[in-house]
Amino acid sequence: MFEPIQIEYLLRLFAAAVCGAVIGFERKNRSKEAGIRTHCLVAIGAALMMIVSKYAFFDVIKPGFKYAENIKLDPSRVASNIANGIGFLGAGMIFIQKRTITGLTTAAGIWATSGIGMAIGGGMYFIGICASVIVLLMQIFLHRGYKWLEMPVHRVVSVKNVDKDGFNEDFCARCEKMGVSVSLSSASKNPDADTKNYVYKMELSPKVDEEEILKLIPYECSIKFD
Repeated sequence: MFEPIQIEYLLRLFAAAVCGAVIGFERKNRSKEAGIRTHCLVAIGAALMMIVSKYAFFDVIKPGFKYAENIKLDPSRVASNIANGIGFLGAGMIFIQKRTITGLTTAAGIWATSGIGMAIGGGMYFIGICASVIVLLMQIFLHRGYKWLEMPVHRVVSVKNVDKDGFNEDFCARCEKMGVSVSLSSASKNPDADTKNYVYKMELSPKVDEEEILKLIPYECSIKFD
């Protein structure tokens, strides 16, 4: 059930998880839908399938096995076919609603779980169980929203039909007082009215939502978040 070489397999899983987390952290910093958890799951699942494809079938080609001489294996076919097949199941769990994508972590979890099933089915009980624990702990703890994982959200805010003089200075001062980083991207005047349009780039803390930004603009105007 357990062999010393499986410690190396476990280290490979952890290394894949770290690499996936680094990539996911960068994606999360850029406000992308697939973040740390999704990339970790994909990395772990891919590493697990590679381990299974390379090492899970040595027991059937050993000299002591009755039909060893007549068996020819192509380990790469196993991982490729199962990985492709499970992709259709994961795709069915991803939904897009109002510019929000949901189900990515679930889809990646299904894909990683397929790798765990391949490991255990190939007789690699230790590595399959360890991968299950890694995925489970990651899903539990990374859902808690630790402060060191919280990254600023970059948004573009368009404010149109402003008829107040000094609006830009007033709005920027209000944002800085709240701790929101803001920079003016463009300003233009409406040709058919004595009003102005502004476009701002903002860096919002996860604790600051759009409603709080709207409260900073107590004037008659049109506001849009992109």
